[in-house]
Amino acid sequence: MKETEIENSTEEFEHLLEGKENEIYVLRLYVTGMTPKSTKAVLNIKKICEENLKGRYELEVIDIYQQPVLAKDEQIIAAPTLIKKIPLPLRKLIGDMSDKERILLGLDLKQK
Repeated sequence: MKETEIENSTEEFEHLLEGKENEIYVLRLYVTGMTPKSTKAVLNIKKICEENLKGRYELEVIDIYQQPVLAKDEQIIAAPTLIKKIPLPLRKLIGDMSDKERILLGLDLKQK
């Protein structure tokens, strides 16, 4: 690659990252009641969002015992499950949200 091509690629990448800094994230966390695993998932995702998306996210926690229709509509097969609705692409992450690196990758907040 020529130096000018590298500079252009770097500028394009930085421009794309600047756009991400203003994006609003719409997240849904599906849990099963107030079990220890569900509680841990809620605390973990709130912490990750506050550290990385402060003021730029909406997090809705949905108890699939109380709202089973929503879980069925989203085809939830395990809980806890986090769904990133916006920005696209839609992503589903399963577990207690304790693997911060995996969550950041899943939310497109970190490059591989």
